[in-house]
Amino acid sequence: MVPRYIAAIVGLIAIWCGLWGAISVANIASGAVVAVLSCALGFGVPSNLGVRVVPLMRLGKLVLVDLVKSTFHVAAEVLTLADRTVESIVEVYVPKVGRMHFLLLVVAITLTPGTAVVETREERGVIYLHLLHHNRREETIAHVQELVQFASLALSPLSQRSARQVST
Repeated sequence: MVPRYIAAIVGLIAIWCGLWGAISVANIASGAVVAVLSCALGFGVPSNLGVRVVPLMRLGKLVLVDLVKSTFHVAAEVLTLADRTVESIVEVYVPKVGRMHFLLLVVAITLTPGTAVVETREERGVIYLHLLHHNRREETIAHVQELVQFASLALSPLSQRSARQVST
């Protein structure tokens, strides 16, 4: 458990220095105080939640690729003279395992041009999405499920890791 806290403290100090825009003795010291207090008071990731680096990187890659592809789709839509958009609102159900990562999913979806989260019902596991192209409805719903899978793999509770052997 100690290496996890040390890694968290070092990471929080790095983020603190990044937010201040400089690495200095004062920033490192004040960042250390904030990081130690945050860890001691139990803020952040629950102790039974583990971060798996490789699936987290895959999730990041997936979101980055989505961002690039969707930006080109939206740019092409803007540059065409004829309006080919058929907008819609779709309801996407998030499985119970993905509800623990609801905020991460909402942010990942909202980053993608052409989609926007308009409402969530976390207690029911529902995300309502605005789509620029209704004909991509099924593809978008399947993609959200893929995001749920990657988020669940990357941030799975430690108790579930040995129970479910999922390839990474």
